[in-house]
Amino acid sequence: MSIQVLSEELASQIAAGEVVERPASVVKELLENAIDAGASRISIRVEDAGKKKIEVSDDGTGIPIDELPLAVSRHATSKINTAEDLFHIRTLGFRGEALASIGSVSRLMVLSRNADSQVGARIMVEGGRIVSKEMTGSVTGTIVRVSDLFYNTPARLKFLKRDVTERQQIDTLVSRYAMAYAGKAIHLEHDGKAVLRTSGNGERREVLAQLYGIELARQLLEVVFEEEGMKIEGYISPISISRSNRKDMTFFINGRWVQDVTLVSALFKAYQTYLMVGRYPLSILFIEIPPEAVDVNVHPAKAEVRFREPDRVFTAVQRAAKRALMAYAPIPQLAAASWSSQAWNPSPELDGTGMNARPMQPQSTGQPQPMAETPSSSSVEPAPFAAGIPLLRLVGQIGATYLVAEGPDGLYLIDQHAAHERVLYEKMQRQKENIPTQPLLEPLLIQLPPQSAQIICDNLQVLRKIGFHLEEFGRNSFRLSAIPALFTQKDPRAAINSVVEDF
Repeated sequence: MSIQVLSEELASQIAAGEVVERPASVVKELLENAIDAGASRISIRVEDAGKKKIEVSDDGTGIPIDELPLAVSRHATSKINTAEDLFHIRTLGFRGEALASIGSVSRLMVLSRNADSQVGARIMVEGGRIVSKEMTGSVTGTIVRVSDLFYNTPARLKFLKRDVTERQQIDTLVSRYAMAYAGKAIHLEHDGKAVLRTSGNGERREVLAQLYGIELARQLLEVVFEEEGMKIEGYISPISISRSNRKDMTFFINGRWVQDVTLVSALFKAYQTYLMVGRYPLSILFIEIPPEAVDVNVHPAKAEVRFREPDRVFTAVQRAAKRALMAYAPIPQLAAASWSSQAWNPSPELDGTGMNARPMQPQSTGQPQPMAETPSSSSVEPAPFAAGIPLLRLVGQIGATYLVAEGPDGLYLIDQHAAHERVLYEKMQRQKENIPTQPLLEPLLIQLPPQSAQIICDNLQVLRKIGFHLEEFGRNSFRLSAIPALFTQKDPRAAINSVVEDF
């Protein structure tokens, strides 16, 4: 095949693939444009997981009538003028590609009115071509409506995930920006149903309470750190709260949400030895550094960055998180009298996990008792031993997390959490379809982030089958009236969060 110049339409569609990967990409670009425009109220309406319609309206400065055609043109922007400006970027958008890329793979309508104009203007774009432009009445601000996304690139449409997945991507994105810009009232709606609505009063912990629930928001540790021109603030979870994946580790650089392995590694390093293997902290950290110290022009999606001094950023994030952990959960100081060569004997009282419910007390004489002789709770059976493991004698407990046991061939270190999970798993396997439930004396109200709430809504029947009696009770809220009998000694909220993570 001979070399030929691609048509402008085809070139635009190819370039759009770098910016518009899925409906959430459209929401991200339009949301960032609204923030850059100084909007105080931003409304996002989505239909059919973004494939049918995405509409973002704001009360920002608006676009002058004569500049509206330029706004939907490629490489047209008001954010930068020279190459040097790329190293001093303080806005979220700057490449001048968002609206042009979106318009090339959808039917795009932009209605805007500048504060200095008496009337507004509407422009229509289909497949990258302007099909109409007219003057019209409008309030100050901008409304962007994206209809029939990927209508002219059916292959891209076919590769989208299930609707529930695409909705979750949008929910997660908007939730992150709602936390970062708590001073802006953000409203998200799916198919006419309100999913998120923030007040815009600037209280981040209030937004966190709406997303994660009041109890969890209250437990989050505040991070405040500043040194040599770098400022880090936000919230991290105490060591008692963790997740099974990294999805709740959120970072913003100069107001921009980013994905960076350096930041993830630094935070995880701060929690090293505090969390079990396979568990990850929850974080919302906002890092402010001089714009010239970070390169945000790495990828058209603007989610990746490069730091001029990555080691310095790594150390700062690690120290900030570590300092917060130590401030709120200092290492206990033991008096000299607490140390003794006397043997330790576990209390026979057990909690709902089948483990010791109170600290072990010293005794002057006697030998450690065999683990098999330790009485079990009435609600949880003692942990079964795998074939080949000999009878063990309990020696002690470390940090209410590990059991130290003595066997014929040496010492055994037993993870209480993992052992308890195994006990519950095997008991549930034996019960199969007939899982007994325990009604709660008072129904419990559980608040979840929008993406987690959607998962629960889609799996209410599955949850009822395994013993969780849940029903919707307002926006992203659920009323829990019964739980599996296996969890009667556990925190119902923690159990629901674990189920969501597994889903």
